Amino acid sequence: MKNICILGATGSIGTQTLDVIRSDCENFKLISVSANNNYKKIIEIIKEFHPKYIAMMEDAACKNVSDYCRENNENVEVLQGIDGLCTIASISEVDIVVTSIVGMIGLRPTLAAIRAKKNIALANKETLVVAGDIVIKEAIDNKVQILPVDSEHGAIFQCLNGEKYSDIKNILLTASGGPFRGKKLNDLADVSINEALAHPKWNMGRKISIDSATLMNKGLEVIEAHHLFNAGFDDIKVIVHPQSIVHSMVEFRDGSIIAQMTQPDMRLPIQYALNYPVRKETIIKALDFYQVSSLTFEKPDMETFKCLKLSFQAGKTGGLMTTILNSANEEAVDMFLNKEIKFLDIGNIIEDSLGKFENGPISLESILETDLMVRSYIKNNFRRY
Repeated sequence: MKNICILGATGSIGTQTLDVIRSDCENFKLISVSANNNYKKIIEIIKEFHPKYIAMMEDAACKNVSDYCRENNENVEVLQGIDGLCTIASISEVDIVVTSIVGMIGLRPTLAAIRAKKNIALANKETLVVAGDIVIKEAIDNKVQILPVDSEHGAIFQCLNGEKYSDIKNILLTASGGPFRGKKLNDLADVSINEALAHPKWNMGRKISIDSATLMNKGLEVIEAHHLFNAGFDDIKVIVHPQSIVHSMVEFRDGSIIAQMTQPDMRLPIQYALNYPVRKETIIKALDFYQVSSLTFEKPDMETFKCLKLSFQAGKTGGLMTTILNSANEEAVDMFLNKEIKFLDIGNIIEDSLGKFENGPISLESILETDLMVRSYIKNNFRRY
């Protein structure tokens, strides 16, 4: 029996993690969960899974959950805020923490879990983007496994089973291309929020869907792959693969290329991470090659989708530049979703921010300080509508 904590239980990855637990309830027990403000979904989770600990970020949501537990005699400890997230991720009963919170808010609870010697099923890519060196060192020092949940990194992880990282020639990171694949700058000048959210293959949350539309999602994954697999940025190649069947590939120095292929369904990498190193019976639809008409691969357009190019640049520079990149992106995406800027402004704001702030060595303190400075700068200078 593995005891599970889910940070971000009401989002896309969290919901699909609950599906995996539900399908194998004899081997998994949900101990603790968190959410931002969706108390109704948390109450549904309490009714079905009976976790012992809940953490809610918002005051009103925390009160609603607390009131429900008291009125229904649910033996649940309800905590609040970032300290609550850190607590539920590091309690003694937990074996593995699924970090599916969106954004760099996941950094502190992930570090708390690692320091409490919990294995991490990592779906929060921003944690490695802003603090990869710190997180990887902490994982090594505490003998903790970081098991990637992103479909691409989960694929690479599987391709490398039994292989030496020193034999890697290239990591081939696949991308669907998002809803605007093949478009040029003039096609994207006035795209709507709904158009940007309409991913052709994956059902994701709003922030990640916008990141996919700008290709920033792939840029963040490049930086994440650099830290997870000790790969140089020149050895990570992004390949647009619109069918989303090949989830990523690894090319080795002898010329061999190993690919991992499945239907586009996040429950597989979640299931693999939770059960690692054991493989369980599939809970997703099997891939039928007789029904696959073609698999195509393209070079990404880094001029139209400048977020991908900026990610490579920030990653190669290192230090605090990846924090600046991530903070600017999170703030710009939020502004776009609130109809304060246009779609192409996202990349322009990120580029401006990378040129505005000085680089420096990373520490938890410098990362958090830089994050606040970047967000304040953008809020004060780029709200237009």
